[in-house]
Amino acid sequence: MIRLADEGDAPAIRSVYAPIVRNTAVSFEDDPPSDAEMADRVADAFPEFPWLVCEIDDEIAGYAYAGRHRERGAYRWSVDVSVYVAADHRRRGVGRGLYESLFEILRLQGFCNAYAGIALPNPASVALHESFGFERVGVYESVGFKRGEWRDVGWWQSQLRDRPEDPDEPRYLADVRTSERFEAALSAGEGSVQT
Repeated sequence: MIRLADEGDAPAIRSVYAPIVRNTAVSFEDDPPSDAEMADRVADAFPEFPWLVCEIDDEIAGYAYAGRHRERGAYRWSVDVSVYVAADHRRRGVGRGLYESLFEILRLQGFCNAYAGIALPNPASVALHESFGFERVGVYESVGFKRGEWRDVGWWQSQLRDRPEDPDEPRYLADVRTSERFEAALSAGEGSVQT
């Protein structure tokens, strides 16, 4: 089941994310956030941006979220996206399912562009994003130092929907949650997840 995350999911989300922070260069954080810090991240995203979790057998198998691309007003139709999957649930469609649902919700909200920063090398993440039509737009070379090496970050872009000449303002998550299309958007990726 793919659903909206809430602050109570913070310990389970942290359990997915903490090994990635500690053991890889995929995340540029030095230390895993606490449960309270993770709960704050989820709470701070609402009501504007979605955080989703994928539950398999009452366990959080992964999560995905969107956030503001940049602060200045003209960027407001663009979002940054991320997805993380627990090690024992990888290669089972969890990341794909989460992104399918996330992108449908973002379209429903009226966002036009999605961007993903990927610490390189990460062929699995690159393949996932490119399977959704993301195209590489550039690389920040040696932008971060983690695990004893300077690391590059590649940036990928995807157009979520047509870019209107005079776009309506993006809608808050709270505003689209009551629409008839929201549940369909939320469950859009569930068919991709192998249980």
